Amino acid sequence: MRIVVTGGAGFLGSHLTDRLLLEGHEVIAIDNLITGSTANLEHIRDPRFTFIHYDVTNYLYVDGKVDFVFHFASPASPIDYLELPIQTLKVGSLGTHKALGLAKNKGAGFLLASTSEVYGDPQINPQPEEYWGNVNPVGPRGVYDEAKRFAEAMTMAYHTFHGVETRIVRIFNTYGPRNRPNDGRVVPSFINQAIRNQPITVFGKGDQTRSFCYVSDLIDGIYKLMLSNERMPVNIGNPHEMTILEFARLIIELTGSRSEIIYKPLPQDDPTVRRPDIAKARKLLGWEPKVDVRSGLTKTIEFYRKMMKVTGT
Repeated sequence: MRIVVTGGAGFLGSHLTDRLLLEGHEVIAIDNLITGSTANLEHIRDPRFTFIHYDVTNYLYVDGKVDFVFHFASPASPIDYLELPIQTLKVGSLGTHKALGLAKNKGAGFLLASTSEVYGDPQINPQPEEYWGNVNPVGPRGVYDEAKRFAEAMTMAYHTFHGVETRIVRIFNTYGPRNRPNDGRVVPSFINQAIRNQPITVFGKGDQTRSFCYVSDLIDGIYKLMLSNERMPVNIGNPHEMTILEFARLIIELTGSRSEIIYKPLPQDDPTVRRPDIAKARKLLGWEPKVDVRSGLTKTIEFYRKMMKVTGT
């Protein structure tokens, strides 16, 4: 197939691009490079790959046939979307509209990269797809949460009104190589602090929970979702739940770090729990994660160590 990936130079978009090329598809990656980087794509030496530097909140046109569109463009970490609130809202609304318009015009399938953040600070744990969530629309995280909730609604509207073949994946915490060191999310922050023997910053008491999925597992689930006929949202994530404090201690152990753990106030609306119910993915896609957290973190730590040697940081 000839496939468009918006946000193709990002952490997840670049790994998705790799998988699509591996499966024999032609890929057009589109990214405005606000949070993505061409460094994530520089290893690709494939004539079936094209990169376009472009902002998908503008009119989106691709010459020739397009068989499928993955919409992955968006700031995705709290640091990014708190610094870029308007851009985050625009790519979730205008960007989704333009990407869906491209799919409709080309008669292509469409997959939206949504997020577990649509569940907000959930009152149900684990979170099934049927849960409507507990989101503060005017809080600091609302620009991301509501952008994705709107994107889901827009995607379903294009399916029901225009007949576009759509998929929606709700992505839970994901980690692995190419996640920016200064991304601000838990895994790169903790690993880079630990490698440098700097204090590891835990917010609150560290008793809030997260579930971490290695990037290859996530991409495998997303690829299987593309091949399915499922129209409703599907959770893809690792249901193994850990407290943030447990996770910090594991990072210290795996890096052999001398870091101490320090505590700072919990940010507003920070979810107290986060764990996917993946019964639907197991049943419909035959998918579940394969990479355990220790193995995944070992690979990720190795990536950051090599990066630090290359950059001299």
